[in-house]
Order: sequence, then C-alpha cells, then structure tokens
Amino acid sequence: MEVVVLPTYVEMSRAAAQIVAEVLNTKPNAVLGMATGSTPLGLYQELVRMHREEGLDFTQVTTFNLDEYVGLRPNHPQSYHFFMHENFFKHVNIPPGNIYIPSGTTSNYRSFCEWYERRIKECGGIDVQILGIGSDGHIAFNEPGSSLSSRTRLKTLAQSTIEDNARFFERRDDVPIYAITMGVGTILEARTLVLLASGQNKAAAVAAMVEGPVTSMSPTGSVVPASRSGAAAQLQPCQAATKCSAANTSTGLADASAVPGPLVPADSSAQFTPGWKWISATRSMMRASPPSVSSHPSPSR
Repeated sequence: MEVVVLPTYVEMSRAAAQIVAEVLNTKPNAVLGMATGSTPLGLYQELVRMHREEGLDFTQVTTFNLDEYVGLRPNHPQSYHFFMHENFFKHVNIPPGNIYIPSGTTSNYRSFCEWYERRIKECGGIDVQILGIGSDGHIAFNEPGSSLSSRTRLKTLAQSTIEDNARFFERRDDVPIYAITMGVGTILEARTLVLLASGQNKAAAVAAMVEGPVTSMSPTGSVVPASRSGAAAQLQPCQAATKCSAANTSTGLADASAVPGPLVPADSSAQFTPGWKWISATRSMMRASPPSVSSHPSPSR
C-alpha cells in the first residue's frame, strides 16, 4: 500500500485519473470498478477532459459500480444510475452494454447479487477499483461489522449513513435504508485499489484505515490499514493506491488545517498491482420493509 498526501482536491483527482489512464493505455479493454459520491467527481471530470482533449478511449472498457439504493429507479435523480450517467457515462464513449450497475428494483435481490458476482468473473475481474471512505470507515455500503469475505448482497444501512445522506433529500423519511453493495471480499479481488478521501470529516476514518488493526469493524483497514469498516485493506495481496490529504493532527498523518484536501491514489509514476479504494456514496432510497429475496432475478443495469 502507498499513501500519498496531496495539498488540494484538484491534485488528488488528477493523480487518480492518471492512474486510471495509464491502465487504459496499457490495457484498452480494462474492467473498471466505479464509485459514486462527491469525492470521485473530480476524478471523473478529469477523465472526461482526457477523453475530449487527449483522446483517452473507453470503447473497450467495461464498468461495474459498487452499489445502488434499493427502491430507486434508474431515472431517479438520487439513484447511482442517474449519478453515473450524468457525471461520467454520457460524456465518454463506453458502450452502454458494457456498463453494469446494481439494480435497486429487481424482484429477486439474492439471485441478482449472485448474477452480478458471476458477471464480474466472466468479464475477467476488476482491474482498477475506485473507492471512497465513509466518516465511519465504511467502503461501498459495507457498514462496520461487515464480513471481510462478504460478497455482493442486500445491506441495511447504518444510522450514521442514513443521517449523512439525509441532506440530499427533501425529507429525512425519504432516505433509503437498504442498498445492494459489492462485498469487502469482492472489492479486495480487484487488481488495483484506488481509495480517495477529502475533508477533515474523513480524518479519523483515514487514520484508522492506515494505522489501525484489521477488523470487521473497519472494512477499509483490510485494504489499507483499518478504520471501522476499512480494515480489509490490509489483506490486499499487493499495493493499494491511496492518497490522503485531509487528516488532522490526531491521525498522525497531516494537519487538516495545513493540508485541506483529499486522500487519493499514489504518484502516477508508481506501479500498481492489486490494491483497494472506496468512495462514499451519497444518494438515497425509499423507506420500506426489507426487500424480498425470493423471486426471479432481473439483471438490468
């Protein structure tokens, strides 16, 4: 694992985009793991710029998103389908048939999750997984306590995650309480992990991830070193591309007041093999009773 501290969000985003671009230039048919939320927006904007101005090609690329809220249709403005289309997919030349995002409206969540896992394997596995980290240390929607070997599944969101996402909805009761998410085990199988983090509110989670023990209460730590749900980062077989620029003095990494920024992947000149990264998603879903997991799958994307 490599931790890189950068002074600004823009620099973090550019460094992360350069890592992705280098993979695509070496392997045009790479499989990318995508994340949502405010943290990766700069990365996506830089990739769009590289596509338009430098000819970065996505025609052979396949993508798999980390998660989606249960109960939101693809055209819902808070769905991750909508987020990815508006902020990235409609601006580059990835074939629509190569885009995979978990379905929040399938009639059989268990079967859909099994299909999603199979499809990732059929496409050769994920080459670069983009990640963010939640204020409580969760990656994707793997809340603290998630098994480090977990696979794609239906997950009940933690109260802190619901509270964090409430600002995106008119009413707090509209915030989704369930989501489909790739598991920690699924994420750790990516060949390279690029974890981005920005802001003082992520400092404690980043510190726990980088310096803490590997536990199910800290999934990111298994990829890098632990934070409540980041403990898995340390289990990654190779390097994780990570940069952090918004830790406070209590983290032992940096002073947030002096380094107001993000946490991202390593220097563009570095060579990355299997790694890990998570990007906190900030969307929502409708309040309802737990979704059924017993009908037929609906592998829509």
